[in-house]
Amino acid sequence: MASISSFGVLPTDPGFSFRRAQQQHPSSYSSHPNQASQPREHRFSPYTDNGGSTLGITGADFAVLAGDTRSTSGYSINSRYVPKLFRIGTSTDPDDPNDPDTKASRIVLSVCGFAADGIALRERLDTAFKLYYHQHGKPMSLAACAQRLSHILYNKRFFPFYVQCILGGLDEEGTGALYSYDPVGSYERESCRSAGSASSLIMPFLDNQVNKKNLYVPGSGEGMKAEEQTYQPLPRAEVEGLVRDAFSSASERQIEVGDGLQMMVVTKDGIEEIYHDLKKD
Repeated sequence: MASISSFGVLPTDPGFSFRRAQQQHPSSYSSHPNQASQPREHRFSPYTDNGGSTLGITGADFAVLAGDTRSTSGYSINSRYVPKLFRIGTSTDPDDPNDPDTKASRIVLSVCGFAADGIALRERLDTAFKLYYHQHGKPMSLAACAQRLSHILYNKRFFPFYVQCILGGLDEEGTGALYSYDPVGSYERESCRSAGSASSLIMPFLDNQVNKKNLYVPGSGEGMKAEEQTYQPLPRAEVEGLVRDAFSSASERQIEVGDGLQMMVVTKDGIEEIYHDLKKD
């Protein structure tokens, strides 16, 4: 009231206007002089993070990709079933007669981050795969598809897709292969990788159980003399168990992960999809 009464006009007086008083005495309404008279900046972000996590693990003759199905926006749950895994080169219906070759594809793309960008990226890569099939009469190899995905991401580097991608499948020798990407197209082949909001929880678990980091051969010695275990491809049953354990643990500690676990297993016989329930609160 002291600052207002210093104007010589009280709020109870006829014709008083806070707007006019603020324009005439801006320093009395703000700790920063002339703040009210300066233009105000309004911001708009075209991106949002819809949460969730994905992971991939390779084996001797298979690749497993998995992701939860929860879609969030802040502390709100948009949907409890939004898939983050997509088959590349095939339609959603395996019996679709318009599909160029339903059994030809051995490639799965996982995306998490901004869901709209993930869908747009999947459509671009799927279109590139089908164009390659019609032009060359054979399906695109996993290595070629990985390179094509890198080009798609790099071409959008000035307004990038706000997603973390993992591409998995079988290489030309029938071995499980996995490629991880950053938002502008840099990629590398790995034996396992996690992405998304719970990646900081899941990746150390995969490093230990899959890459055998900080694991030693029992009875090989004590302290620094102990022999470290070396990486060996895991059997499919063990990999599926690790995936379930990883997401069950992550859903207990990360609010953006939960509801359902979608798992796709790529083998020489095709792509098998498996679903498990996760924590829903």
